[in-house]
Amino acid sequence: MLMWSTKSFTRVCSFAACLCFISPASAAWKTGDSLPELSGFQLEGKVPSDLKGKVVLLDFWASWCAPCKASFPAMNDLQKKYADQGLVIIGINVDEKSAAMEKFLKGTPASFTTVRDAGHKLVSAADVATMPTSFLVDRSGKIRQVHTGYNGNSTKQQYQKEIEELLKEQ
Repeated sequence: MLMWSTKSFTRVCSFAACLCFISPASAAWKTGDSLPELSGFQLEGKVPSDLKGKVVLLDFWASWCAPCKASFPAMNDLQKKYADQGLVIIGINVDEKSAAMEKFLKGTPASFTTVRDAGHKLVSAADVATMPTSFLVDRSGKIRQVHTGYNGNSTKQQYQKEIEELLKEQ
């Protein structure tokens, strides 16, 4: 008889849930594409109305995703460091229940804008295959980088390098 600890069972369930987002297709949004207007996707929460001229890091995440949780402190640091220079970070939560998002945010606060894609319209349009997935958008609204997953400090350093490059561009 196989015995599972609660922690092991939770990890297996989280991994299985992550697999639900994995598909053979890559993200529909690609480097060089224009970021669509977010207001048309019926997101729950307030998205900044004018992103023109801003560098945007659009991050898709879920409460059950361990790498997502690990990424929040890094994104909080990036928001604090670069907001005055024109960086806007928007976290797009894909949880089906708002209570799951709210519980996550109580334990892992975000200093950046966070909204919920309850109808999965935006995540479907982007064809996001893994959690987290981030799109880095330049000041003209073009997607310049696509990141899948989060690998700790190496990913944070990559974000920082790319953000600094985009902030220098006018």
